[in-house]
Amino acid sequence: MLKLLERTIHSLDRRLILLAPPGDVPSFFRSVDINKERHQQLVREMQRLRGQIYLSDGAIRPEQLSDDRRHVTPEDNKSWHLLTVDSRQRVTGCAWYLQHDEAVEPEELRVRYCPLARMKEWSELLWKSVEGEIARARREFIRYAEVGGWAVSKDSACSSEGLVIALAGYSLGQICGGCLGITTATVRHCSSSILRRLGGSPLEAAGVQVPSYYDPKYECEMELLRFDSRRPHPKYAGLVERLRETMAHVQVIGLPEQRHAQSFLRAGSTNAFQPATSFAQ
Repeated sequence: MLKLLERTIHSLDRRLILLAPPGDVPSFFRSVDINKERHQQLVREMQRLRGQIYLSDGAIRPEQLSDDRRHVTPEDNKSWHLLTVDSRQRVTGCAWYLQHDEAVEPEELRVRYCPLARMKEWSELLWKSVEGEIARARREFIRYAEVGGWAVSKDSACSSEGLVIALAGYSLGQICGGCLGITTATVRHCSSSILRRLGGSPLEAAGVQVPSYYDPKYECEMELLRFDSRRPHPKYAGLVERLRETMAHVQVIGLPEQRHAQSFLRAGSTNAFQPATSFAQ
């Protein structure tokens, strides 16, 4: 599998596209196209792919899609999107990465919609674990992030594409100065076990783990997993490093109000990542 991932990463600069969220685009990226029309087109294609995959998996119902069969979420307008495309530039895989500012509170996160948040026996543990993660991110002067929307076309010729997108989430987190993050992952199709192997782990507080749960919205068993972009599983750390280097050259599509920033972290931050010195519903 590692050899297959290496081969996939080798050609990724031609197959990976990043859509930037509102705000400055880090100077790490060397190929930035400020193009609102292309950005919106790719977001729509990504939403349509997600809708097709989630519907076929039974994770959503037809009425949860837009009239033109897109799976639309509030995060789509404020997240980074990691997209893989085929030779005809059609979107074949996707995930979003939403980085929050330092002042974010637990009740502002998507986790507030988790069924566990409404269960008397688990809600306190859930909130304590999330609060602890956010507090740790602040102490370590890194950001807190949410990752989701992981989907890969069944027609994709690359069987390792989903893994590469997940690993690219770690790389993007490093590029953005490091982050602690959270994601929801389905037990179905082994998504959660895959993310665990890459470095994800269950949320916990005072040594007690947050359990998996059934989500009636997606009609499947889910897990909440935490991750640290700075510390992927050692087995994959080298691939995350190679991905980060490759991502310096991939195309980034931005919006007209954005600029290619010289420094996107606050002055004096020790988390700035310099190119020369060197991841669900």
